[in-house]
Amino acid sequence: MVAFIAFCAIGALLYDVIAVRAGQPAGTWRTRITEEMTTRPVDDPWLLATGAVAVVLGLWLLILALTPGLRRLLPLRAPEDSPETGAWLDRKGAAIVLRDAAMRVPGVSRARIRVRRRRVIARVEVGFRDIATVRDDLSQALQRQCRQLALVHTPRLAIRLHHHTR
Repeated sequence: MVAFIAFCAIGALLYDVIAVRAGQPAGTWRTRITEEMTTRPVDDPWLLATGAVAVVLGLWLLILALTPGLRRLLPLRAPEDSPETGAWLDRKGAAIVLRDAAMRVPGVSRARIRVRRRRVIARVEVGFRDIATVRDDLSQALQRQCRQLALVHTPRLAIRLHHHTR
């Protein structure tokens, strides 16, 4: 919401600057703000309050930009009989569960799973089975495990298979 408001304000200012560069008169809102800022003394309460609000808003935006938030967590579906929501699963934990499911597929010799917000990327080495068969079995196993994790948004699967050459 804050980004949208900032985008609109900056867009309006940019439009006005481009209009002035193209030979049009400056917007009345911009000339009035400029007059107010040049005619008021520096210790004016309105000017100090506006500056304080700008500093607080800037600090708040800086704190929001530097905090990690909930990006490393995946939201879980709430059970039908429970009114509570807000359960989360760590992405690394989900990757471990999915890697274990991948390792149970016959023919998989090594699996590396990376869980993103919208996609699960599986890099798998196949030892002794046909790659197409392993891909089908692995896809079914990972989809089944994703359903059991009860994530709010079911991630898409990206499976990359390689033959084990050692």
